[in-house]
Amino acid sequence: MLVKIGMGVDVRTAAEQRISWTFDRFPKICVSFSAGKDSSVMLHMVCAEARRRGVKVAVLLIDLEAQYKYTMDHAIACYEEYSDVIEPYWISLPLVLRNAVSQFEPRWICWDPDARSAWVREPPDFAITDGSEFPFYRHAMEFEEFVDGFAHWYAGGDALACFVGIRTQESLNRYRTIASDTKSTLEGARWTTWKGGTVYNAYPIYDWQTEDVWRFVATTRCSYNKVYDAMHLAGLSIHQARICQPYGDDQRKGLWLFMVIEPETWAKVVARVLGANTGALYAHKSGSLFGRIKVSLPAGHTWESFSRLLLETMPPRSRDHFESKIAVFLQWYAVRGVNPIPDAGDDSMAERFPRHGGPSWERVAKVLLKNDWWCKGLSFSQTKSDRYEKYLETIKQRRKRWGMI
Repeated sequence: MLVKIGMGVDVRTAAEQRISWTFDRFPKICVSFSAGKDSSVMLHMVCAEARRRGVKVAVLLIDLEAQYKYTMDHAIACYEEYSDVIEPYWISLPLVLRNAVSQFEPRWICWDPDARSAWVREPPDFAITDGSEFPFYRHAMEFEEFVDGFAHWYAGGDALACFVGIRTQESLNRYRTIASDTKSTLEGARWTTWKGGTVYNAYPIYDWQTEDVWRFVATTRCSYNKVYDAMHLAGLSIHQARICQPYGDDQRKGLWLFMVIEPETWAKVVARVLGANTGALYAHKSGSLFGRIKVSLPAGHTWESFSRLLLETMPPRSRDHFESKIAVFLQWYAVRGVNPIPDAGDDSMAERFPRHGGPSWERVAKVLLKNDWWCKGLSFSQTKSDRYEKYLETIKQRRKRWGMI
């Protein structure tokens, strides 16, 4: 069992030591910058180290178009503040992103040239808008694919460290990123991860708490994204206030903030992304569409018949996607002796499968009602984007063999 062990120094000192250690070992440095509180603090520390050493670092910002004006203003200010020590890469290219508030448009393309008249805003003058600058780029590739391709392109065969501002406090997956004992690291530093070739990720603030982030801002008086002030005025705590791609499965519950904080941006967002208004109305509410589901079974239905009815109402692409996921879910339990699965949740089943949860059609129905695209509620993780189409075709063939869904 992995446990946290104190190092005898405060987290700021530890982070500065990690950053210095990384500079000592890598001829090339890149900072992944979102203009959020974590990446901003990390950028300030990395650029301070770069100034002390008289070197430059790359700063990569993926501009997702439908973002707060506060965020973009802060990002531009940071690029100007550190213009003497950074190589700026502000990317405003068409990338495909998850849209968790619509079954008819489960993905949308930021900076889609075919939708230019509906863009939320124009990219900055210095943004990179021509994909031909990157040999690995293809139109509407996934966000994660671009970031990975950029790192290996920028490395150019040299050792490259990519600083990423994630903190283990924020999620179990982020904790696993650091704590994994199966990943490859640099010189045993658990806060590094080998990404293939000559590229490593480095997570210098992985052990910071939210309070540490704001303590750094207060004591150094560094610049920060003023959207957090607006979120505080809207009633969010420092732990709830986050910025990210607003239409994702987890992020959609914060869509309503656009209406409160930047109504002028919100009007454009509604026109740009299908389902945005519905998501803002319901995604953060308990017991509602997209929300933390507390739903009663409609009269005359079993959970299975209700699930199949929900599938029938979906557009073809969404239906096919969910049916493939459900088929895998059913087959996993079938080979373990549970066929058919119970209609409603069963405590004995949950005890039998503590890691995956008890199977039931009730569980399936809740996933469909939440539009849980990656079916995390059925114990799936997100499929790697570059393999997803092949995955779908494989599952279609297996569904025929299994005779399911």
